[in-house]
Formats: sequence, structure tokens, C-alpha cells
Amino acid sequence: MKKVQWVINGLVLAGVIALGGYHLLVKEKTVYVNIGRLMEEYEGMKDARQEYEKLSNQWQANLDTLISDWQEELKAYEKEHSGMTKKEKELKEELLLNKQQQINQYQEAIKLKAREEEQKLTQNAVNRINDFMEEFGKKNGYSIILGADGSGNLLYADKKIDITDLVLEGLQEEYKREHK
Repeated sequence: MKKVQWVINGLVLAGVIALGGYHLLVKEKTVYVNIGRLMEEYEGMKDARQEYEKLSNQWQANLDTLISDWQEELKAYEKEHSGMTKKEKELKEELLLNKQQQINQYQEAIKLKAREEEQKLTQNAVNRINDFMEEFGKKNGYSIILGADGSGNLLYADKKIDITDLVLEGLQEEYKREHK
């Protein structure tokens, strides 16, 4: 009985040693990237933000023009309304109200379009980052690349395994090649 116990203990010990030796030989490579810094410094994300700002400013300028035109019409009506007939006043007030409602609808449509456009531009940059990260991880033999974003997903990691600079460098080079 004792011999069986010794054999079992020996097999378990051999298994633990073999498993430990395997892990030492395989040497899993785990690193992390600072997502906040990546999103802030990546040229593709900066360009996406600039493109969004350009579109947003254009939409706002159009809206400002519409509002200004409406205000001018309102001022003109206020100056002229004393000389108008009741029917003319009603017609002009209805026209002004309709125009104001159209401006409000346009403003709401712009807000929706702005959210969609921002999401689309941002998602394109995020997709490029994700694709790059997958290739970068395979190329460099990383088993896991974690993303530290400051929200508690990664509470601590040694700076020695922070590859944010390497990733940014590679992303910037790839982006410059594609946008020459």
C-alpha cells in the first residue's frame, strides 16, 4: 500500500516539475499598452478628430446662417407689422414659425449626424489600431497584450512591460505610409 502511495506521489511530483519546466521553456509574453496615451497621440485619431471638427464647424456655420436669416426676417416683420393687414400678419407669422420649426429640425438632424460621424471616424481609427495590435502581437511573439485605460481594468503593471511607445511608433509609421 505504501509503495502505491509513493508511486502516486512520485508521479504527481514529476507532473508538477514537468509543468513548471514547460512554463519556464515556453515563457509566455504578456505586455500592456496605455490606451489613453495611444488614443491621444496616434496621428490617425488626431486626424479623425480634426475631420470631425471640420465637419462640425461647417454644420454649425450653416445653422448660424439659417438662424441669422430668420432673425433678420423677424426684425423686418417687427418693423413692418404695424402697416400690415391682419391677414398679412397671420401669413407672415405662420411663415416665420414654419421657418423656426425647420431650423429646429435641422439642428436636431445635425446633432444626430454629428454623433454618427464622430462614432464612424473614431471607430475607423480604433479598427486600425486593433488590426495593427493583432499583427504587432503576432510579429513580436506576445501571448497577451493588455490595455490599460485608467478605469481599473489593469490596476498595476511594471513599466518594463509597457509597450505603448513601440506601438505608437509602429502605428505612426504605418499611418504615414498609408497617407503620403
